[in-house]
Amino acid sequence: MAPVAGFLPVAPATSGRPSVGSRTSALVSTAPPAPLGHAPSWGAAAVVVPRMTMEAPAAGATAYPSTDKASVGLVGLAVMGQNLALNIADHGFPISVFNRSASKTRDTVARAEAEGLSDKLSGYEDMAEFVASLATPRRVIMLVKAGAPVDATIAVLREHLEPGDMIIDGGNEFYANTERRSKDLAADNLLYVGMGVSGGEDGARLGPSLMPGGPRPAYDALEPMLRSIAAQVDDGPCVTYIGTGGAGNYVKMVHNGIEYGDMQLIGEAYDVLKTIGGMSAPEIAAVFEEWNATNLQSFLVEITAAILRTTDDLVGDGSALVEKVLDQTGAKGTGMWTVQEAAARLVPIPTIAAALEARYLSALKEDRGAAAAVLTGPSTAVTPTLSADEKATLVASVRSALYASKICSYAQGMNLIRAAGKEYGWGLDLGAISRIWKGGCIIRAVFLDRIKAAYDVDAELASLLVDPGFASELASAQSAWRSVVTTAVNAGVSVPAMSSSLAYYDTYRRTVLPSAQMVQSQRDFFGSHTYKRLDKDGVYHTRWSSDGVTETQ
Repeated sequence: MAPVAGFLPVAPATSGRPSVGSRTSALVSTAPPAPLGHAPSWGAAAVVVPRMTMEAPAAGATAYPSTDKASVGLVGLAVMGQNLALNIADHGFPISVFNRSASKTRDTVARAEAEGLSDKLSGYEDMAEFVASLATPRRVIMLVKAGAPVDATIAVLREHLEPGDMIIDGGNEFYANTERRSKDLAADNLLYVGMGVSGGEDGARLGPSLMPGGPRPAYDALEPMLRSIAAQVDDGPCVTYIGTGGAGNYVKMVHNGIEYGDMQLIGEAYDVLKTIGGMSAPEIAAVFEEWNATNLQSFLVEITAAILRTTDDLVGDGSALVEKVLDQTGAKGTGMWTVQEAAARLVPIPTIAAALEARYLSALKEDRGAAAAVLTGPSTAVTPTLSADEKATLVASVRSALYASKICSYAQGMNLIRAAGKEYGWGLDLGAISRIWKGGCIIRAVFLDRIKAAYDVDAELASLLVDPGFASELASAQSAWRSVVTTAVNAGVSVPAMSSSLAYYDTYRRTVLPSAQMVQSQRDFFGSHTYKRLDKDGVYHTRWSSDGVTETQ
């Protein structure tokens, strides 16, 4: 295939919208698809100028010739799919859309009409007609549920695609599945891209962070469109080529793991300020708003303040809505995958693991209710009474603890990404990856500039913790950090992510770990697992339970 390196919008369709048929394809069925009936595309006569400026093709790029075919297709029209399709259309790229249930296709077409984008978006009910509407080499984005539904969708698409065509999976898929599918589709000369998409519903519509991985020629062909629809920050669009195979999905998976850590740390900061500081929701909202103008500036800190400002409109008593939310945190799997991958690669990520386990503990609502009647904790006042100065000191300390813990969480995630990249030969650029998280995505934060700068100075940096700048900040924060963790423990307020971050920092900075010496000795005692020595080369085993003689192995 001779990859196309650039895009230009094709001529808009001018046909009217005919009546809608009722046939759809059963994309999630594992059975052979039923014969597909003919269903026309939907267009509109109105031609409007796109409301957003489309990025011009890169210098030297080969543009599409003028054609009545769509530049790209998208399958899967839940809210994320709809919004991404509208984003693509908004940037001047004609797009065809398809969903196994026709109602969502109609909804998407209606949204495009309402937003003045009907000349750039056409809906189809028939898979064959949908694929036929695409310019070659065809580019089909999937946004369907991970796992079996993706395989079923590929099976239907595959019947209609030709060598050189591309499938782009934009869902939260496990990277090993992407690796498997890529190899399978390569047998038919089909290019498969696993692309992480972060930013939620708003990001998909207004500009997400994109993490595409797979064959480089496929990325080169998609790049102008991806650069145009991605979030835009001061140093460019939030997209870069991640690497081959499942690299894009892996980076997105770890991104989500870092997100788990970030969210839990913020939740713990809120808990400490509320439970120990005795602060009201509006007071804590003001704190987070202030923090969002500092080195903690981030999307998650920003929305935390907004959440704390929101009152319960169903009751109408002016109370904070967050205090009425059931204290059970959901999880969709990417956090679990991250922890499993870290364990498989012997990469410690205690902050992220603690955040995941905190969600699991929160799910034990009934058990916790029963335990509260049996288990006791420290004796504390029902309503804490701190002076204004004491509150200010607590706020400042929590801010330092949150920032230091956040550095640890990102350091753990980046170390996992690096370990996987080396194992699979993905050639990952950690600086570039941190840069594309600056906009669009859930973990976007101002200090990602600092992370990028650290990796630009030393691409092989062992850990963000040893970057001189971060090391200095951690040293400055540690007194307050320790104070917050100690205060929380003494008050019986669990801060698993903060305390895990501090333990990670303390373990990483020690040259000798007596606990590790004891555990390895125990292993040798009961299992003859041997050990090495600090003062001598070689491998040893001691007959601990008999004569105490040490043998060289």
